[in-house]
Amino acid sequence: QLQLVESGGGLVQSGGSLRLSCRASGFTLDSYAIGWFRQVPGKEREGVSCISSSGGRTNYGDSVKGRFTISRDNTKNTVYLQMNSLEPEDTAVYYCAASTYYSGNFLRWTYKYWGQGTQVTVSS
Repeated sequence: QLQLVESGGGLVQSGGSLRLSCRASGFTLDSYAIGWFRQVPGKEREGVSCISSSGGRTNYGDSVKGRFTISRDNTKNTVYLQMNSLEPEDTAVYYCAASTYYSGNFLRWTYKYWGQGTQVTVSS
């Protein structure tokens, strides 16, 4: 069964840091570009960051530039999202998704597999 599983979410104070992980099971991630998205109830799912299959290209949403860093370790079949200087506005469920090609954008229809999400809550 092909799955993406996110982990690393939790409760953190404003200004703190978290590192999210996205691990694949049933397939290898090294052929896929990976995107991180987030969603707050009642709002559209928002693109946060994406990375090419080799890790050589990345892109970030405007609201997280300079604070979040995406990376990957294909030997561990895992993609990471390091989140620093967290703000209450970053509170959301974070999802990772896999695409067969890197486009540098956050169009949801380009992503084939999705994880179930991990909750991030930033308290003020």
